[in-house]
Amino acid sequence: MIDHTGVTVSDFERSKAFYQEVLGQIGYELLAIFPASVTGRTDVAGFGEGGKADFWIYKGEPNRPPVHVAFRVTSRQLVHAFHEAALAAGGRDNGPPGPRSHYHEGYYGGFILDPDGHNIEAVFHGQSHPQHPGA
Repeated sequence: MIDHTGVTVSDFERSKAFYQEVLGQIGYELLAIFPASVTGRTDVAGFGEGGKADFWIYKGEPNRPPVHVAFRVTSRQLVHAFHEAALAAGGRDNGPPGPRSHYHEGYYGGFILDPDGHNIEAVFHGQSHPQHPGA
């Protein structure tokens, strides 16, 4: 079971603002910020819901190759809201919201590239939740 994950970003403030806007559409909040003076290494920010940060951004040299992270949402409408907010906040389209039945019946996702090229997705699994073989 995965407890948390994250991506390294080149412009911490820009990415923090980007993720606040985009993840806010799916119920995530900025829950924690730790400057380099606290971590001893770099600035970090944690996003999550219910008081638990499970997605973190770290200031530094962006991951190469870029990372893929998918956020599970509870409706197709949230996939659209996520995608639209990402485009408005400066993200790039990497696959518009729509069915991806090659993954499984009911898979509905939307993909964007964040400011550093990370492939970030919102996915609704419909009524079934089979394991996803990878995106």
